[in-house]
Amino acid sequence: MTTPGGGIGYYLWRAFTSRWNLLAVFGGAVAAMLTPWPDVLLPLVGAGELIYLGGLVSLPRYREAIDAQVADKARAQIRAQAPTLNQLLLVLNTDAQQRFNALRRRCLDMRSIARTNRPDTVDGTTDAWTPALDRLLYGFLRLLGQQNGLLRFLGLTTSQELTKRRDDLKKRLADAKGSGDDRMIRSLEESTAIAEQRLDNYQKAVKNADFAALELDRVEAKIQALIELAANRQDPDFLSSQVDAAAASMDHTEATLNQLQQITGGSEQMDEVPAILDDPGKTPTRTTRA
Repeated sequence: MTTPGGGIGYYLWRAFTSRWNLLAVFGGAVAAMLTPWPDVLLPLVGAGELIYLGGLVSLPRYREAIDAQVADKARAQIRAQAPTLNQLLLVLNTDAQQRFNALRRRCLDMRSIARTNRPDTVDGTTDAWTPALDRLLYGFLRLLGQQNGLLRFLGLTTSQELTKRRDDLKKRLADAKGSGDDRMIRSLEESTAIAEQRLDNYQKAVKNADFAALELDRVEAKIQALIELAANRQDPDFLSSQVDAAAASMDHTEATLNQLQQITGGSEQMDEVPAILDDPGKTPTRTTRA
């Protein structure tokens, strides 16, 4: 996991600026100044502080706690600005909602097992790798939305209807050319070109829908593998690196989403990733939309 704030210096700064440490340092410095030997005791206070900071920052548990606090703060800001998970889910059809809710429940169950297996986890804070899992789940959710839009688009017509429309126009265009009516020829030429464009657009949508289905299977399997790894492995640093690598791979899916939006006319719902694994309330269901 990328160290917040720019590296080890951030952890040192957090350790130094904690209120109890500041109280101890300034209290020790004042006490040393009030003695007859401030020139001896002040360097000892400074040395003791350096030893304390170095020892504290060297502890993996301390660094993990700081990472979790940073993650909590970032997620709180996201929750204040982002749409709720329910709002994002309600645009999906019933099957897509059930698929996402099942994956999210599995993530929550596996995360609970992971925390049980790691009794030293800091209570009341977010695992430092949970935001990365949120990013993967958000990419999965958005891809479900794009697939849903493609299926609705494809459901409005069929390839057979579009092909028949194009062939009929071509026949009428040939008849018009035989009669020599320029007005009819120009109109039918434009109508035939539009019919060709609609058919081509439909065929691209079919291919994109197939690709979206493959991407959904790939991302879903990756999320399940990572959360199962969290439940069975005790090394948080290894898990964090694996989650970060998987989150980076979502760039490929993001490019796919942009391509699919050219077909469905969809737009981005939001720029920030919602705190999916912390979203309160019941998961919604919807039965009125195909």
